[in-house]
Amino acid sequence: MRLRVDPVACAGHGLCADLLPEGITLDEWGYPLLDPLLDPLLDAEIPADLLPHARAAVAACPALALRLDPTGPDDRRHGRNRRSR
Repeated sequence: MRLRVDPVACAGHGLCADLLPEGITLDEWGYPLLDPLLDPLLDAEIPADLLPHARAAVAACPALALRLDPTGPDDRRHGRNRRSR
């Protein structure tokens, strides 16, 4: 799973950082910054031990600006290529 933030929808409430402090910090205006270990742009997947916290952050977001995207072979269907490992 990958955590995605919609920067347009985000209102900077900061609940996500409260619920997932291991992976999200806030910038000076209160908007989320993903830790590089969780950043989908860096092809990072959420570690299994943080997944419950990520789900809680997604569910608690009042602006619906967070979502979890599945990872795996179906990524190619959406035009995203996974790097060979």
